[in-house]
Amino acid sequence: MDLNTVAAIRQARERADLALAPGEAILGGGSWLFSEPQNHLIGLVDLTTMGWASIEVTESGLSIAATCTFTELSRFELSASAPAWAAVPLLRQCCTALLGSFKIWHAATVGGNICLALPAGPMTSLGAALDAEALIWMPDGRDRRVRVLDFVTGVESTVLQPGEVLRSIEIPTRTLTSRTGFRKIALSPLGRSGTVVIARLDTDGGFAVTVSGGTDRPVQLSFDALPTAGELATRVHGIDNWYDDAHGAPDWRRAMSAHLAEQLRTELAVTA
Repeated sequence: MDLNTVAAIRQARERADLALAPGEAILGGGSWLFSEPQNHLIGLVDLTTMGWASIEVTESGLSIAATCTFTELSRFELSASAPAWAAVPLLRQCCTALLGSFKIWHAATVGGNICLALPAGPMTSLGAALDAEALIWMPDGRDRRVRVLDFVTGVESTVLQPGEVLRSIEIPTRTLTSRTGFRKIALSPLGRSGTVVIARLDTDGGFAVTVSGGTDRPVQLSFDALPTAGELATRVHGIDNWYDDAHGAPDWRRAMSAHLAEQLRTELAVTA
């Protein structure tokens, strides 16, 4: 869609360029920004020209730039010299939860998906499930970090303050070495995710289930060890922020989340 109120697009080259003038907004991939009228905007600041490396293996884990596209993330593979991270397949699995054409995958970004804060945002699911931190650039030049689990506070609501920019999400080695399981379900084969459930079995025996898509913000249920079926079901049914829209009623989302969580508990218990 043409944004006929936008008169200029600035290309950001350095951090100072991200200071927004009245009526400006940050442009990442633009897959949502150009999908509907933005009559309040008169200018855009292109984040993709900052030249950030899309994905970097660091001493502490994996750093995924906000400008990393779904295509780039889905194709990430560890080199022969890199650590053995069992959770890497989850990167592509979460990408597949965004049902879009290859054109969307080439444009949509990790940061844009998280900042949009829709319940079915699969990058929010990924970051929350792997205990990632969001690195936020503040307008005064300082940085702050927030767990992705806490970054999204509700439907289209985040902790970002005016002038702040999501720089990257940082996934720790601790969770990258975990075994993971992924499930999603929708009311129709080509429908938006009704719920997304991701389970993680850590090397120290800890177990976590993260529910998103069916809730207005991600919810993580943590256990010191693999729970029983009853313990897990009780915790899932205790979630109180189920989302209600045309893609699923709260009671259906609750039931499906509990069902998928039990599937994952059984799957990860095989070699626990």
